[in-house]
Amino acid sequence: MFLPKSETANAEIRAAEKARREGYSRIEVWVNEAIQAEIRRGVTVSVQEVVCGDPDCAPIDTAIAILFPSGGRGMLGIPLESKDVSKEALLDVFPTHQVLAAWARGEDAEWPPLDDDDDDQDEGQRPRLRFGIGKRVVCRVGPDPVTGWAPGRVIQLWYREPTWPANSWAPYKIELEDGRNIFAPGDVDQIIREV
Repeated sequence: MFLPKSETANAEIRAAEKARREGYSRIEVWVNEAIQAEIRRGVTVSVQEVVCGDPDCAPIDTAIAILFPSGGRGMLGIPLESKDVSKEALLDVFPTHQVLAAWARGEDAEWPPLDDDDDDQDEGQRPRLRFGIGKRVVCRVGPDPVTGWAPGRVIQLWYREPTWPANSWAPYKIELEDGRNIFAPGDVDQIIREV
């Protein structure tokens, strides 16, 4: 049987949610201020926190989507909770005026810029993976270290989305028991492990 949360716990939850919403609002204002006035009209800014299951990244990132009326759009991320994002941290990762202008015209523009010197790795150069196709695994799908796991099976090795930059691969594509397909961004026990 579950006990109801204490008033103190409920107050902490409300305070955290309030801080998150205030962070979102501050970031939206700063993004709009940073976009050139001539392309700012009609822009939609969406801010949200994203839980990152990769042990090499921050537990929670703030993702910012900038949507232009032309259909152009771009995203950027900051490895901080929204309440901790400063204007300086935002401007450090903010797209250039040229990139914003391209998005405003509905064009694709790479942000952040990628190093184009790398050629795609062939399979022989990739590290050896721990699991093969068909292997039963559990995958991290949520922030809770106990309940944030879901069972599934590996259905593809070295998965890649067509829109990903060159040399970007996920070691595994997994079909979860609930029917969803996900990918594991790393071959480590904190993300994917044997059943």
